[in-house]
Amino acid sequence: MKRHCLALDLRPDPALIAEYEAMHRAVWPEILDSIRSAGILSLEIYRIENRLFMILEADHDFSLEQKAAADAANPKVQEWESLMWRYQQALPSAKPGEKWVLMQRVFSV
Repeated sequence: MKRHCLALDLRPDPALIAEYEAMHRAVWPEILDSIRSAGILSLEIYRIENRLFMILEADHDFSLEQKAAADAANPKVQEWESLMWRYQQALPSAKPGEKWVLMQRVFSV
């Protein structure tokens, strides 16, 4: 199994953060299907203040690049991503157009 950890910020607005969390209590079925069909076995998002942390666990064939390409070709995923961008903001270190940024593991036992 592969594990990827990613980070992203939310806009620092309590009302928008509450809306974002509400949207994630009712994720569209097409989005859930796109996650599962990519070989993602588990996906969790955690929040502290306006920082998000995603833990993604996937099968050995999973590729972030292939998932990005599939998402780019899926109109429903693009609609969801456009909606989510209302709540999100890139990390200061993100490259232009980059949303979720892959984190580097610094410790493991």
